[in-house]
Amino acid sequence: MKRGDDPARPVGHDPARPVGHDRARPARRDTALRRVAREARPFLRARTGAILRLAGWSLLEFAQTFLSGYGVARALDDGFLAGRPATGLFWLAVAAVAVLPSVLAARGVFGRLADLVEPLRDGLVRRAVARALSGALGRSGDVSTRSLSQVTHQSEIARDGWAGLVLTLRSFVFTAAGAVTGLLALSPALLLIVLPPLVLGSALFLGTLPPMAARQRAYLAADEAYAAHAGDLAASVRDIAAAGTAERTLAESRALAETQLAASRSLARWSAVRVVALAVCGRFPPLLLLLGAPWLLRNGLTPGGLVGALTYLTQALAPAVQALMTMLGTAGGRLVVVLDRFTDAPPPPADEPAPATSADSPPPPRHPARRAPVAELHEVTFAYGPRAHPVLDRLSLAVGAGEHLAVVGPSGSGKSTLAAVLAGTERPTGGAVRWRGRPARPADATSVRVLLPQHAYVFTGTLRDNLRYLRPDARDREIAAMADAVGLDALLSRLGSLDAAVEPDRLSQGERQLVALGRAYLAAPPLLILDEATSRLDPAAETRAELAFAALPGALVVVAHRLGSARRADRTLVMDGPRTRCGTPGELLRTSALYRDLSGLWEPEEPAGLEEPAGLEGPEARRGEEHGIIRSTPPPSPV
Repeated sequence: MKRGDDPARPVGHDPARPVGHDRARPARRDTALRRVAREARPFLRARTGAILRLAGWSLLEFAQTFLSGYGVARALDDGFLAGRPATGLFWLAVAAVAVLPSVLAARGVFGRLADLVEPLRDGLVRRAVARALSGALGRSGDVSTRSLSQVTHQSEIARDGWAGLVLTLRSFVFTAAGAVTGLLALSPALLLIVLPPLVLGSALFLGTLPPMAARQRAYLAADEAYAAHAGDLAASVRDIAAAGTAERTLAESRALAETQLAASRSLARWSAVRVVALAVCGRFPPLLLLLGAPWLLRNGLTPGGLVGALTYLTQALAPAVQALMTMLGTAGGRLVVVLDRFTDAPPPPADEPAPATSADSPPPPRHPARRAPVAELHEVTFAYGPRAHPVLDRLSLAVGAGEHLAVVGPSGSGKSTLAAVLAGTERPTGGAVRWRGRPARPADATSVRVLLPQHAYVFTGTLRDNLRYLRPDARDREIAAMADAVGLDALLSRLGSLDAAVEPDRLSQGERQLVALGRAYLAAPPLLILDEATSRLDPAAETRAELAFAALPGALVVVAHRLGSARRADRTLVMDGPRTRCGTPGELLRTSALYRDLSGLWEPEEPAGLEEPAGLEGPEARRGEEHGIIRSTPPPSPV
C-alpha cells in the first residue's frame, strides 16, 4: 500500500465526497472517443487564435448561404410576382454576387487550416518515433512494423482526415447557421417541417459512431497483425522451409486474412445503416416541405418563401449535412481510431515515493559494508529458439554499486547475450532481470544503464554534441575532466576544440570507441556495460579507461578480450555456454580449467597506440579463432 492510503477508503475515492456517493456514480467506460478528446482539448486550446481566424473567414460563407435563399424569396415576392422585374433581377444579382466573397475566402481558410493540420501530423510523428525508440529497448515484436505504419501510413491518415474534418465541420456549421437563419426570416413554421427529419437522421447517425469506431479499430488491428505476420514471414522463409512448418504458416496466414475480411464486412454492414441516416437527413426534408406546402401557404408562407426554403434545403442544408455525415462516417471514424492508437503510449515510469520522515523520526539505518545490487539476474534462461539449446541456463548473478565485474569466455559462450539480457535489450525466456530491486522495464532503461557495443556510434556533428549525447547539460569543465580521465585529450588536441566538426569516416575505430567511452563517462549511469567496447584500444588506453570507469560510483560490467581486464576486476565471470563460474582472478586460476586455458591463449598486451594490431594469417590465426581469441605469434606463456 502506498504511503497515505486509507484502508477503509475505496481506491480512487475523492475525500471531498462521501463514500456512498462513489457507489452511486459508477465510472464511465474509457472509450476511444474519450481518450482522443482528452488529448485533443489541450491541442485545440493552444490554437484558439487559429480557430478564431478560421471562423472569421467562414463568416463570408454564412452570408452567402443566407442570401442565396433569402434573395430568391425576395426576387419572387417583391419582384417578379409583384410585377417589378427590376427588383427581382436586383435580388437575384445580390444572391449571385454573394458567392464571390466566399470564393475569395477560400485562400484565407486554407491558410488557417495549415495552422491546425501540420502541427498535428508533426506531433504524431514525434510520438511514433519516441515509441519506436523506447520499444526498441525492449525489443517488442511489432515495434518496427507498427512504428513504420504510424510514421508513414497512419500519420497521413490522421493528417488528411483531420484536414477534411475541419473543412467539412466548418462548412456545415456556418452553412447550417445561414440556412436556419434564412428559414426563420422567411417563416418560423418552416422549422416544424424541416427539423424533425434532421434530428431523427442525426440521432440515427450518431448512434452508429461508437460501433463504427470499434469496427474501424478492429480492422486496423487486423491490418497491422497481417502486416507484421507478412514481415516476419518474408524474413523467415528459409527457416520455415527447413523446419517443415509451411502448412502451419499457411494456416496462420489464412486465419489472419479471414479476421481482416470479417472486420471489413462488419464495417460495411454498419456503413449501410449510415446510408439510411443520410437518406433521412438529406431526402426527407424537401419531401416533407412539398407535402406540407398547402398548410404552410394557408398559414402565411408566401410562394417566394416556399421556393426560398426549397433553395435552402436542396442547395445548402442537405449537401452540408450529407458532406458532414460522409466525412464523419468514413474519415472521421478512421481519424478517431488512428489517433487513439497514438494515445496508448506507456507513461514515463513514476519514481518510487520517498518514505515519510520527520524531524523527530530516527534516520534510516545504514549498511556501509553492503553493496545494494544495481542489476540482478535470478534463474535467468535464454535461448534463441523454442528448441534451441539455452545460451544461459538458470544463471543467477548480482552486480552491486561500485563493483567491477569482468565477463570472459570463448567465442559463442554467451558473453554478448549476457550483456544484452543484463542491459534489457534481450528478454530472457525464463527467470527475472531486476534493476535496483525492481523488474527491468524498457521505460527505465535510459535512466539505469548504458550499453556500449564493440562498434561505437558516432554521428556527424561537433565533438561537443557527440560527447553530450547522453547528457546534454554537461559543462565544459566536466568534459575537460572526462577527457583527462578517459584519455580523450589526444583526440581533442588533434581536432582542435570541442566545437570541431566530427566526421565518423575520418576517425579510426579506436577514436570512435574513445568518443563513445567519453559519452558514457559523462552520463555516469548506475550500470555501465562494455561489450568489447575497448577492443580497438591499446592495453594502456584500455587500462586508463577502465580505471576511470571503475572510480565512478556505478557498477561496471566489462566483456573482456584481454587478460588485463579480468585482472583489474573485483570479480570475473567465466562463461562456457550454460556452464559458468564466478570468482576473483586468483580463485579462478585454481578452480577453473577454462580460465587457465584462456589465460594461456589470451591476446597479449601490445605497445601503446589507438588501433588494434594487424590480424594474423595462416593456421595460427585459424586456431585462435576456434578458441574465440586473437592469438599472436609466438604464443604467450601461460599465466
